[in-house]
Amino acid sequence: MTSTLVLGGARSGKSAFAQKAAENVAFGGRPTLIATGQAFDDEMAERIARHRADRGESWITIEAPLDLSGAITALPADAVAVVDCLTLWLSNLMLAERDVEAAATELVAAAAACPARLWLVSNEVGLGLVPETPLGRRFRDEAGRLHQRLAQAVDEVYFVAAGLPLRLKPQG
Repeated sequence: MTSTLVLGGARSGKSAFAQKAAENVAFGGRPTLIATGQAFDDEMAERIARHRADRGESWITIEAPLDLSGAITALPADAVAVVDCLTLWLSNLMLAERDVEAAATELVAAAAACPARLWLVSNEVGLGLVPETPLGRRFRDEAGRLHQRLAQAVDEVYFVAAGLPLRLKPQG
């Protein structure tokens, strides 16, 4: 099948782009959302509930805040799935003091070997100012390295700005 990395800034339309593409490919089937967000506070809990409601009952949701490669590996070959989002997953790993390099290696391998149709959504955080804190700079650097590795491993890469997708890497 085909794997696609979808990058963009906050509220750029990247998730909507990936979800619409997945719905179109699913042809009336039930696409899967692999969610990485965790409700650490009331605002995030409301945000997660709103996203679930917006997707509707036609979507299957799998929660994978840490074991993302395991969730991808478990997808059946006929699945159509969106991972939303990699930067939240990266934050979860860093907060849990997990080995980011090892997890990224597992994720890249899982995405490359995934038999399902897969979209990986992530925030491009390298376009702004240099973060003030060491943790912020480490996060930006880890995200940039992860995006580069995934861009090499997937079939397609899109950058979304203002709801408009720009294909960076064509399929094939």
